[in-house]
Amino acid sequence: MNDWAPIAKEYDPLKAGSIDGTDEEPHDRAVWRAMLARYVPNKGVTGDPHLTLFVARLNLQTTEEKLKEVFSRYGDIRKIRLVRDLVTGFSKGYAFIEYKEERALLKAHRDANRLVVDQHEVFVDFELERTLKGWIPRRLGGGFGGKKESGQLRFGGRDRPFRKPINLPNVKNDFYGEGSAEKRNWSREGARDWRTRDREHERSREKRGPERERSWGWGDSERERDSKEERSRGRERKDRDRRDRERDRSRERDARKQRDDDKHR
Repeated sequence: MNDWAPIAKEYDPLKAGSIDGTDEEPHDRAVWRAMLARYVPNKGVTGDPHLTLFVARLNLQTTEEKLKEVFSRYGDIRKIRLVRDLVTGFSKGYAFIEYKEERALLKAHRDANRLVVDQHEVFVDFELERTLKGWIPRRLGGGFGGKKESGQLRFGGRDRPFRKPINLPNVKNDFYGEGSAEKRNWSREGARDWRTRDREHERSREKRGPERERSWGWGDSERERDSKEERSRGRERKDRDRRDRERDRSRERDARKQRDDDKHR
């Protein structure tokens, strides 16, 4: 923790892929690719890297003339290199600006970041390809850029510095009562707390037991009641059918009696 810094002093693809620089395993394939890459800076690039500014997120319509107009306010410019596609000749959206003096470089680095140029908010940083040891460009899985949507963010640069790691105690040693006497006391107290919680949990289970039994009893009585109601309804239907049959038979007897009386008259 004593050598921790929000900005990487040396490029490590594994650390760059971690929000706090503490990852021990690469979390995406691009990190693997950057770890396996052997990148050599372009020897064809000239100029002093310690006086060169990196400008990114440019409008694709922005020209060298526009960049000179904007960045010359911070000091005298020696050279501007707007990176273009070799086939189409269109801008790739980033450029390198070399100043004549370090004072102008530092001023532009401080004041020009997030400056709006041709309706685009630009990102400004020092050149890293020739100044940061171990540098791997974005096209090989490195860099300090990336988007949230891709899940391949890189940290340790100006745009996304490392977050300070959180120091956690050695939970395993404390759990088993190892370490200093103070830690062992803490562990024993913690064990007592756990035993107390276990006893309270058992008591609560015992209290809930009769409630469960009552609830189960209620369920049984409910089922019995439903069964009794069903049987009662069945008996009522039988009684009703029997009364209907007796009424029909009584009517038939009355009809026969009436016919016999009519014959004797």
